[in-house]
Amino acid sequence: MDNISFDDFQKVDVRCGTILRAEPFPEARNPAIKMWIDFGPELGEKKTSAQITAHYDPATLVGKQVLAVVNFPPRQIGPFMSEVLVLGLPDDSGAIVLIGPDEAVPQGGRMH
Repeated sequence: MDNISFDDFQKVDVRCGTILRAEPFPEARNPAIKMWIDFGPELGEKKTSAQITAHYDPATLVGKQVLAVVNFPPRQIGPFMSEVLVLGLPDDSGAIVLIGPDEAVPQGGRMH
């Protein structure tokens, strides 16, 4: 993988938000969950979908803080327009585990 500069890194806007609503996304090609995330007064509510059904049920996601890239262009995923990319890491079997803060932080806080 190529090295990037610090300026390149600063172009990626990673923010913390709280999941307000989550529901199954049966129309997705692979099992997924649709989420509506509050990123605070500056960015507001954004929506996304993620293939995270191995570890998460929509009902357990509400109130969870997650990190997401908020400055990618929107992407159409089937009938759903995804506005942000939530971040996660694969477990031993490749299933995604979401990344979020250990303690509560303000909505929309930018990763440094």
